[in-house]
Amino acid sequence: MAKGKSGAKKEDASGHKLVASNKKARHDYHIEDTFEAGMVLQGTEVKSLRMGRASLVDGFVDIEGGEAWLHGVHIPEYAQGTWTNHAARRKRKLLLNRVEIDKIERKVSEKGHTVIPLSLYFVKGRAKVEIGLAKGKKSWDKRQAIAERTADREKQEAIGRRLKGMSD
Repeated sequence: MAKGKSGAKKEDASGHKLVASNKKARHDYHIEDTFEAGMVLQGTEVKSLRMGRASLVDGFVDIEGGEAWLHGVHIPEYAQGTWTNHAARRKRKLLLNRVEIDKIERKVSEKGHTVIPLSLYFVKGRAKVEIGLAKGKKSWDKRQAIAERTADREKQEAIGRRLKGMSD
């Protein structure tokens, strides 16, 4: 995706406009299931997101009173905002179906499971967040994943050299 004048990334063919993604989440966690949730936002938060400004690094989802809440996501204050600006790290309500909330709550009650935001984007003008039901990786899992990626990359390079007629 290319960036536009405002710094936000342009829409792709399906109408998705990516604002932020949590690349480290897939490295640190095994993602078992994903959900798309709407977010309850204030006006200046939407404007800040449209400028492509957000960070999901410290974010997590918590179920409180039968509702899903997004904590720790940093949406900076809107530069042209006045006294109506929002708090950068406030908790935000997520809009999910009751069945999805119950499923997430059951899984989180098991040991080792958590819910983390994976990406933040716009679909047809509506802010959405993709959340993942995840289980933390151990350090040896991370090393093993890196070794597998390296081996796959080397294999693809060797195949490419063979196809070009070059020797190993």
